[in-house]
Amino acid sequence: MSIKVDKRERANQFRQRLNEALDEAGSNQSALARATGVDRSTISQLLNAEDARLPNAQLVAECAAQLGVSADWLLGLTERPERAADLLAMALTMTEAPRALVDEQIFAWHQEAAGYKIRHVPAGLPDMLKTHDILRWEYAPHLGRTTDQAIGASEDRLNWMRAAGSDYEIAMPLHDLNAFARAEGYYAGLSADLRLAQIDWLLQLHEQLYPTLRLHLFDARKLYSAPVTIFGPLLAVIYLGRNYLAFRDLERVQAITTHFDGLIREAEMSSRDVPYLLDDLRRDIE
Repeated sequence: MSIKVDKRERANQFRQRLNEALDEAGSNQSALARATGVDRSTISQLLNAEDARLPNAQLVAECAAQLGVSADWLLGLTERPERAADLLAMALTMTEAPRALVDEQIFAWHQEAAGYKIRHVPAGLPDMLKTHDILRWEYAPHLGRTTDQAIGASEDRLNWMRAAGSDYEIAMPLHDLNAFARAEGYYAGLSADLRLAQIDWLLQLHEQLYPTLRLHLFDARKLYSAPVTIFGPLLAVIYLGRNYLAFRDLERVQAITTHFDGLIREAEMSSRDVPYLLDDLRRDIE
């Protein structure tokens, strides 16, 4: 049921918010009058405590546009001063995703979410869980001399995860880990000694970091997920290849979180059982 607001009360709220917007914008009555194409006396009347009049819709829209606020906020119809386009811009952003580990944006998002649970569906084996040799095998062909810098960035992220107090939950397709162990598909040509060292490193990290770090494996024939990272309740980021698509509005963050939770519920193997699979894969490689 809508609540009817007295005309005088509405006008008083409009006047207060118009004054507030003028102060925030560092403007004044004369400048606003020029920008909106009305007499200074018209603006003065709007700011007069004795005048209970509201301006017409066109003037409200002009004032809002010039002061960088929403017309609905000036009229007391919302508590958010931002314009709809500005809210959308803040809720959804697209940034470049370099094909390298040196990615200041994604690391900044991790730091922003310190203390929150981070949920992650990687595009392959998670970079921060790879050995140096695997990173060199993967990145040296296109990074060249900057590969060592990329390796340092991966170490920084793992060290941050150890110290940040954030739970880190990873869901990835079971077939990707099997393909790695067998040197199939993307991992074709990867030597057995590098694969064995990587399996051993995963076992070591699980022993050191579980349950703060949890790895779940799902069947990609039953479930699908694009690469995505969810930084607590703050934002969700989808990896498109050349770009990140980042959402900050609560509804979409919750929807993507629900998607991730579904991957965990339907996982073929929980984090507790992953070491047994790694041991089996290690024996197969040997």
